[in-house]
Amino acid sequence: MTELAALRDEPFELLAELERRLQRARADVATGAASFWVGLAFRLGDRWCVAPRDDVREVIVPPPLTRVPGARPWLLGVANVRGSLLPVCDVQRLIGAEHNAMERNARVLVYNSDQVPAGFLVDEVAGYRQFTPNEQRRELLGDAGPLGQFAMGGFVRDAQPWLALSLDRIAGSDLFAHAGW
Repeated sequence: MTELAALRDEPFELLAELERRLQRARADVATGAASFWVGLAFRLGDRWCVAPRDDVREVIVPPPLTRVPGARPWLLGVANVRGSLLPVCDVQRLIGAEHNAMERNARVLVYNSDQVPAGFLVDEVAGYRQFTPNEQRRELLGDAGPLGQFAMGGFVRDAQPWLALSLDRIAGSDLFAHAGW
């Protein structure tokens, strides 16, 4: 299979290769041979992660926030998003990491739940990714550090590790439930 990066300076050949891959994927789906996991890719510091597609309702630019008195530093504040209050959490601060600067590419992943309104600040979003079972790497859990409590597993594609994080596990954790001092 042709490496897409090698075709970067040849746009026609790049599009042709993407079309070939799409046709193969369609054939796999039509025959029932396709088996893959889909997640939204995002970056936390230097680590690339993916969240299950069903965990994310939408991705938004960080909205203006109102601080919550007595809240822990990881609860950045609440935002008015289309008439509803959305608490916004800095995932890196939640796990105890330093995270002071909001990057230009920062986004908020809006958790897909009717019971728990929450937004999770991440450094960058890179769209949806599909992973096959042979790309799954359980050993990534050992390198997850404090994120391990929210991790479901991991994948490796083209030597790039992707830690699979559950927003559902974050929102359901005792750590997240105790946002006040």
